[in-house]
Amino acid sequence: MRTQRPGRRLPPSRSRRQTRGERQGWTQRQTRGQRQGWTQRPGPARRPWQPPRPSRTARARAALARLRALAPPHPTAKRTLDLLLGSALLLLAAPALAAAALTLAVQRHPGGVLDRSPRTGPAGRPFVLRSLRTRRLRLDVLSRLPHVVRGELSLVGPEPLAPGDERGTAAGARDWRRELKPGLTGLAQVRRRSTMPWDEAALLDQHYAEHRGTALDLAILAEAVHGPLRRTVRGLARRGQVCLSDTDHRLPNYSVAE
Repeated sequence: MRTQRPGRRLPPSRSRRQTRGERQGWTQRQTRGQRQGWTQRPGPARRPWQPPRPSRTARARAALARLRALAPPHPTAKRTLDLLLGSALLLLAAPALAAAALTLAVQRHPGGVLDRSPRTGPAGRPFVLRSLRTRRLRLDVLSRLPHVVRGELSLVGPEPLAPGDERGTAAGARDWRRELKPGLTGLAQVRRRSTMPWDEAALLDQHYAEHRGTALDLAILAEAVHGPLRRTVRGLARRGQVCLSDTDHRLPNYSVAE
């Protein structure tokens, strides 16, 4: 075993060789910042991982999809008929409605010119039904045409019901009453005067809900106009008829020989 002699160094280990500067006693050269006491700035913090951004085409398609969702649905044939025919009827009936409203205002009706009653619309949404307080010439029905133009009512449909009405909460009528708009007239209204046992209002409204269509709407509208017009003409004809009586209208001392 080798022993170290006094005053002699052992050779360095073979696992690590000293550099020339270490053998000559050099020290690591300091930078200018280290000599002036500067501290090393921390590096930028790492951002969390984020998914890649979609392309411009994908963003444009997503924006178009959102706009289509916000756009109103395309009008159906029934809505187109309600809008066109309802607007035309409202323009034609506007002078008569204005005259009737002015007459009611002058008479100072205790309930006011308009009758306001809550009704249930499509999808169960409530709305206030406004109509004139008169039954002459069906002006009370014609005064509801603004509801048709706004989309709360339809020209043809089941009768508008009040909230909580038993006919609207029945198990069989609950679904189709939520889908259909109430109407100014309907199959039950035009057949109301019938005495047939199967012409009940609930059955007729259900029949209309099952067979609704543009052709049926036009037929109901024609019957709704023809019925009152026919009754009006018959009433005028009866007033113009000559009534014969059995009373003797001959003058006194009347003789056939004369």
